[in-house]
Parts: sequence; structure tokens; C-alpha cells
Amino acid sequence: MNPLRRTLLQSAGAGSALGLLLAAGLLKPTRVLAADWNRPAFTATNLGDALKAYGAAASVEHRDIVINAAEISENGAQVPVEIISNLPGYQTIAVFVEKNPMPLAASLSFANGAVPYVRLQLKMAESSRLRAVVRTADGKTYHASREIKVTLGGCGG
Repeated sequence: MNPLRRTLLQSAGAGSALGLLLAAGLLKPTRVLAADWNRPAFTATNLGDALKAYGAAASVEHRDIVINAAEISENGAQVPVEIISNLPGYQTIAVFVEKNPMPLAASLSFANGAVPYVRLQLKMAESSRLRAVVRTADGKTYHASREIKVTLGGCGG
């Protein structure tokens, strides 16, 4: 059999099967997409609005949230940050950079049993305060902050 013909027949069969599964509602590709992301929090242009939209405006500072980052970063385009939560019942960790054009930099959800550890490469427009917010299963929010100095801007700087 001709190899090209075989490839075309296999592709057509796979495409037909995929189309039937989608039409029957057995595959739901929107579940994979970020369909339920918090648009107001991610598009807020100042820290107060971002915290309010995220539901963390009244968060309490807590020493069991650890932020590991260098005091001075030479390049704002790549600022390595580690965040560890030692709080029981954690569900999400969100990272805010106060002076960025859009302060909410990341929001990560954790399944039961996952280690509450995050390592990110952030982009920072200028020297700023970084805030890590942890939401627990009971709906309470806690935060820790750290000042990071940037010598070369990363958000268009």
C-alpha cells in the first residue's frame, strides 16, 4: 500500500473519531482552557484593585509563608522567586508585584496532598514589593511581603 495513502486514511479516521466525540459531548476542550480565570484580578492596574478582585484585601500577614528571592536582581525580565507555605489547609498561592502595570503575576491552585511550593521567574517593571497571598480551605487569606530591588527594568524598561 502507498505510504501517503495510508497516512491520509489514518488521519481521516482519527479526525472523524475526534469529531464524533466532540459532537457527542464526550470531549470538553473548554475544561482544559483557562475558562474560569479571575479576569478582574489579573487585569487590575493597581495593587489595591487587584487584591480586592482576588478577595485578599483583608489578608493577614503570616510568618509561615516564606519568600526566597535575592534582595537585588540585575535584570527585571527574569527575577527568580521561591514561595513556600507552611500553613495547614492551603489551596492557592497568588503572587503580586506592587509596581507592575498589572500587579497579579500568578495564581496557582493546589490539589490535596500537593506540596505548597512555587518557583517562578517573574517580570518586574522596577524595584517593588512582592506579596505572596495564600488562601486556605476555610477561605481565609494570609500574606508575606518582600522588597526586591531591580537594576534593569523588565516590563518595557
